Amino acid sequence: MKNTKKILFTLLLVAVVVSSVVVANNISKKELSKKTMQKPHTAAKMKAARKKWEASPDGIEYKKWENSLEGKKVDASYEKIKKHFKVFSDMEAVVTSVTFQRENVQSTSPKWLIVEIEGETYMMQFIPKEFEQLKSLKVNDKIIVRSRSAGFSNNHPYLILSGDYIAKDNKVLFKRDYSKNNRC
Repeated sequence: MKNTKKILFTLLLVAVVVSSVVVANNISKKELSKKTMQKPHTAAKMKAARKKWEASPDGIEYKKWENSLEGKKVDASYEKIKKHFKVFSDMEAVVTSVTFQRENVQSTSPKWLIVEIEGETYMMQFIPKEFEQLKSLKVNDKIIVRSRSAGFSNNHPYLILSGDYIAKDNKVLFKRDYSKNNRC
């Protein structure tokens, strides 16, 4: 009888300890997920952050570039092809450079493909590993480009297209895999 009581007491104690650990672990996971989930910024917060950035030295420099002839030219080139981004449609391009590299950069820095679309010049940036897939391209090659977005930078002479899909002679040379990097 004493042994039975001891066994029951031990089992009850083990059950209490295990359930306490499980409950505590579950609570800490919920608290952690609440802490890591950020609320989207409100329009007012985004506007305030933009005003703060525009007042910074980088923001002032960008605004100056944006209003310059070079900035306006880049904006006009964006307006020319922006319709293709939403529908992810084909754009016929001609390769104008496969060796463009910014001054004073390391060999592990991004590689650039410069293309001409509808008479305008555009840049496409790739990490060296991605650029390996494009090493067969040569100047004056005709390719098909699809892009989901573009970026403006006062440090670059042309609009920067995201190189999401590139094909030559109906053969896909590059296709960005969004499943590997949070759709970025």
